[in-house]
Amino acid sequence: MTVITPIRNEDLEFDNGTFDSESFTRQRMAHWQDLAAVIDHTLLKPDATRDQIESLCDEAIRYRFACAMVNPVWVSTAVGVLSGTGIPVGVVIGFPLGASLVSTLRQEAAALVRLGARELDMVIPIGQLKSGNHQAVAHAIHAASSVAHHNGALLKVILETTLLTVEEKLRGAEIAIQAGADFLKTSTGFANGGATAADVALLRGVAGSRCGVKASGGIRKLADVRAMLEAGANRIGASASVAIVRELGAE
Repeated sequence: MTVITPIRNEDLEFDNGTFDSESFTRQRMAHWQDLAAVIDHTLLKPDATRDQIESLCDEAIRYRFACAMVNPVWVSTAVGVLSGTGIPVGVVIGFPLGASLVSTLRQEAAALVRLGARELDMVIPIGQLKSGNHQAVAHAIHAASSVAHHNGALLKVILETTLLTVEEKLRGAEIAIQAGADFLKTSTGFANGGATAADVALLRGVAGSRCGVKASGGIRKLADVRAMLEAGANRIGASASVAIVRELGAE
């Protein structure tokens, strides 16, 4: 079986093997287009309509966001709108509870990459992690990462940090990296609480230069984005993406 190298990790910036958050922040905050390139433009509301998904994709094209992030049912629609634009479709799996069977995760990931999704954001098996069943956590992540990487896609693993202790965050992050995560991600946005600079810094501390860190959940303003980048994020997930880049001068 040929494994394809994961795509779109070019927004990592290292200095002697260490992620340079200060330099990365300065670069990305220099112009709204540089910032847009590391924002996942997101719409995951259960009542999102086709028109809203198509508008999300149109905005992703206009502002050149990192990807358009949607629920599985909308992947075909998003792929159709974004075809030929260079903007990938991102999709969530095992979302938002992290309680799917491994077989379900694998099948869901395979079906979605066949439809054209190129970035998969999966929720870590939260209950298994909190139960200390680390082998089950690793198995679930590896199942999804294998499908993603074989098809040239990225896997971002959502830890849902607001539900974890510090020890669980550290352990979960390390397991995710070892199991093939391309990004560690803070939150779904569906639990009580979202991304914090402290959690981003913790995840970057574990990740180092081994993978990316995506901050998501409750990021609505440019100041929020700056705080996350300074803490070590190199990808941002937001539904307020357009308002954020407009704060930096986009029209």
